[in-house]
Amino acid sequence: MTHPIQKTDAEWQAVLREKGAEPVAFQVTRHAATERPFTGKYEAHWADGSYHCICCGAKLFDSATKFDAGCGWPSFSEAIPGTITEIVDRSHGMVRTETVCAQCGAHLGHVFEDGPAPTGLRYCMNSASLDFESGDR
Repeated sequence: MTHPIQKTDAEWQAVLREKGAEPVAFQVTRHAATERPFTGKYEAHWADGSYHCICCGAKLFDSATKFDAGCGWPSFSEAIPGTITEIVDRSHGMVRTETVCAQCGAHLGHVFEDGPAPTGLRYCMNSASLDFESGDR
């Protein structure tokens, strides 16, 4: 799958280094790794603002859609329209829906159909794939 923003692994590593991203960010965003539950900096983060792709800066979620799912990862009930691409993920002996940034293809996490009304969705994201900007409501 091709995305509008393309970079080599070395270029992505440099971008993440410049942004002061978590050490696991490259493995999470570029190789679909998953951070351990309850370890991410945004899991229990409740400030007003917006969450962006750590790689390219695309705005993905508004803080008003964040909720405590109790799963150990930041969870959102709704993404900014058009910002996330969904891919069928058949890894680990199950079928899930992977979410990636529509602009750069960074792995973000997965979306499940067990979230709150009105969407019924739970975008379960890795903190390492996100960057936060305060007051962007």
